[in-house]
Amino acid sequence: MNRRVRRKGVQSKEKEKLISSNSYVEICDGSSSSERNVEVDWTSLPDDTVIQLFSYLNYRDRASLSSTCRTWRALGSSSCLWNYLDLRSHKCDATVATSLASRCTKLEKLRFRGAESANAIMNLQARGLQEISCDFCRDITDATLSIMAARHESLESLQLGPDCERISSDALRAVALCCPKLKRLRLSGVRDVDADAINAFANNCLQLSEIAFTDCLSIDEVGLGNLVSVRFLSVAGTRNMKWNLSGQHWSKLPNLIGLDVSRTDIGPSVVSRFLSSSLSLKVLCALNCPVLEEEGEPAVYNVKTKFLVAHFRDIFKEVASLGSYVMKKACNAFSDWRISNFGDKNLSEIMMWTEWILSHALLRIAECNPQGLDNFWLKQGAPLLLSLMQSSQEDVQERAATGLATFVVIDDENAAVDGGRAEAVMRDGGIRLLLDLAKCCCEGLQSEAAKAIANLSVNAKVAKAVADEGGITILADLARSMNRLVAEEAAGGLWNLSVGEEHKGAIAEAGGVRALVDLIFKWPSGGDGVLERAAGALANLAADDKCSMEVALAGGVHALVTLARWCKSEGVQEQAARALANLAAHGDSNSNNATVGQEAGALEALVQLTCSHHEGVRQEAAGALWNLSFDDRNREAIAAAGGVQALVALARTCTNASQGLQERAAGALWGLSVSETNSIAIGREGGVAPLIELARSDAEDVHETAAGALWNLAFNPGNALRIVEEGGVPALVHLCSSSASKMARFMAALALAYMFDGRMGEVGSSGPSSEGISKSAVNLDGARRMALKHIEAFVHSFSDPQSFSAAAASSAPASLAQVAEASRIQDAGHLRCSGAEIGRFVFMLRNSSSILKSCAAFALLQFTIPGGRHAMHHASLLKKTGAPRVIRSAAAAATAPIEAKIFARIVLRNLEHHNSEAAMGGAIGGGGSHSWWDARWKQTTSGGRQWWEAQLVRGAAVEEAGQVGGCHWR
Repeated sequence: MNRRVRRKGVQSKEKEKLISSNSYVEICDGSSSSERNVEVDWTSLPDDTVIQLFSYLNYRDRASLSSTCRTWRALGSSSCLWNYLDLRSHKCDATVATSLASRCTKLEKLRFRGAESANAIMNLQARGLQEISCDFCRDITDATLSIMAARHESLESLQLGPDCERISSDALRAVALCCPKLKRLRLSGVRDVDADAINAFANNCLQLSEIAFTDCLSIDEVGLGNLVSVRFLSVAGTRNMKWNLSGQHWSKLPNLIGLDVSRTDIGPSVVSRFLSSSLSLKVLCALNCPVLEEEGEPAVYNVKTKFLVAHFRDIFKEVASLGSYVMKKACNAFSDWRISNFGDKNLSEIMMWTEWILSHALLRIAECNPQGLDNFWLKQGAPLLLSLMQSSQEDVQERAATGLATFVVIDDENAAVDGGRAEAVMRDGGIRLLLDLAKCCCEGLQSEAAKAIANLSVNAKVAKAVADEGGITILADLARSMNRLVAEEAAGGLWNLSVGEEHKGAIAEAGGVRALVDLIFKWPSGGDGVLERAAGALANLAADDKCSMEVALAGGVHALVTLARWCKSEGVQEQAARALANLAAHGDSNSNNATVGQEAGALEALVQLTCSHHEGVRQEAAGALWNLSFDDRNREAIAAAGGVQALVALARTCTNASQGLQERAAGALWGLSVSETNSIAIGREGGVAPLIELARSDAEDVHETAAGALWNLAFNPGNALRIVEEGGVPALVHLCSSSASKMARFMAALALAYMFDGRMGEVGSSGPSSEGISKSAVNLDGARRMALKHIEAFVHSFSDPQSFSAAAASSAPASLAQVAEASRIQDAGHLRCSGAEIGRFVFMLRNSSSILKSCAAFALLQFTIPGGRHAMHHASLLKKTGAPRVIRSAAAAATAPIEAKIFARIVLRNLEHHNSEAAMGGAIGGGGSHSWWDARWKQTTSGGRQWWEAQLVRGAAVEEAGQVGGCHWR
């Protein structure tokens, strides 16, 4: 399963807030944490320094550090450390809240998530609580909210949302009655806000200056007109509004300074009325209002001292028009205000509210991703988000970072990222800003910044910029966080960056491999998101030979096998299987293949995963088994674990599946069929028919792999007869003559040669080879004539009459070299044959059929041609069996076809070359296993979260010289 970008999607984001943007403490200084070994005498630190240190920790770490000694326990309980508490990153139930109660007597600000925490906070006994903010409020009921309000009468700010769908006007009236000091009320997703509830606030909360009823189903417009104390009002995203009634009553509110009607169906006439009739109004935000945008920008909107925030307006210029501070550039309006603000309280309130409204509106628009906003995002949206990331309000910074992570995703279903938007963020300095946020001590900002970095890094140019700015080290450090969501997003960033070959080594050097492996052990359950990202990143890293060794040394094999065995999440299973496949894909360049096979339960788990209901899991498990079958012991252990039966069943059911699954199913059977015992078992289990069906596929990778498996199976006479009986001859003949892949044609020709070199007749005389199929129904003579005809045509396709005549006339090295080069199939050099295979081709040189003689000589040419990975190995086998004498006879035979004689002469010259190399001390064998690179998009789980991955596709199994059985990729 493949994931690339992650939208905001769900609201269970654990976001730890920082009190001031000036109080950031970097957790990373550009070097890996493993390199920082400075000795510090902690006991000598002054008390105020210790308290400062405590202030940068979440409540759990603070409590843990307090337990180190009595002095720090006393300092850790200081009331100044417990006036603000963010519980979103951690589970908070009644037990946790009760344990914190003694420290929370002076608690003023509280953030939490979900209904369980909402019920639990009553146990904090924080009677003086002034601010409450809750995310993910879907399950919070009227009863919970009413009790919360009754217990906290000093409440000045209440923020709940989104999706407060179970909260009704009854609970809102209880809040109004219990919390007379309320100044700010922000609710999102309430179904209905009636007049009685609004009038209760008007009558009881006389200091209520800010109200936000966003994304509600209905609101009483007349009731809102009675809130004379309100200075800032937002009804963004609310439906069923009676705008004429709203314009009539709200424009009369005496203190209304800011109004937000974004994402509604407000029309131009009502906007004009607000701008012209409301004497106190300064800011009207109307982003993404379709009816308004259809009308364009009439002059009536230009009202002095008031500004309209809309897509068709220059928002930075409008913001700058509010104050008298010095503005260097319009795009710096917010930053210039922050620098030039010297005590203008009224302007500060307006600007801070504007920041909050813009961050909220831009994030919601990015989530909905409406069409036609590309120009807005490039010219205004992206710069606005970057400017808001520098706000002094942490929730604004957090939403801006989330907005950046979201707006680059233009197609959630297909995981498409807009390169222009991503590069616009990079050009405007957004990478540095995000990395600075990721280095702060606020866990909420760390999480959202890491997510934005991950999504932006889908773009190769941005990924390079992230790496150049030191982002890899920062993400590796964040992956060690004890906050699960921070670690999860950091792992996602490493996953995306590990797609680039140039970044893999840097991730390993930064300690990223160890951090990713540790994540699997740290959250073995209950953290499917972090496990999937960690496994996905390890899978990408394992595609690199050096990094694959790092993964193994860090304990990655055991960690990934544990996930494959016990984790129930299909996304995690898929990535774990893919990682194991890539670890096993390096052949004899390292020992990981054998290591994976020897890990307890690994092969059994992968065999079991081939039966998964999830196609991606089946595909990656089959790919892993294909790669693992490279090792002899693994090959037999896979069969003992039921791998033959499972893979045959998979091949039967995957004819309508993806090409990737079909290729891997055929490849795994190819790998197992190297063993004669497994080959016979595959035939008996009914594996021939599905492989023939896959050989008929139009996809080159699929039919090439199936041809390889059928070639191996055809070595056994019983299987050869089964192939004939199941209608395999026409399928192989079609491949031999029509495939665009030379390798598919070559292996199909060799399979046909095995089937009709005379050995199948030994089985043919003993009775039917499979149930329900009679030999008499199969015309063996006709099948043989068809096969030989197409084998001959295949061999002739590599012979040029003119060059062959020249080679036959002179036998000059240059002439033979020209023929050899023209006949060479490059990928055939990756095939490794057993002694039995080589012996069969040598024996075929004596066959009465001139066509089979030519085919055998052509095959031996491919296996011995200098430069082939296993050419020396094959030359050694030929020498040990005395084959040169037979080959010389074939080259000199007067009755042999010219192709057979010329190919035989080339083989003899190849053997002479290899003998000379061996005499000079040349090594037999070569480098790593044959492998292919493949990059694919894949859809993932809920929330539209996706990530990009690079995948190393299957280097297949190899048998030892002399073992009876088939030939395989290596």
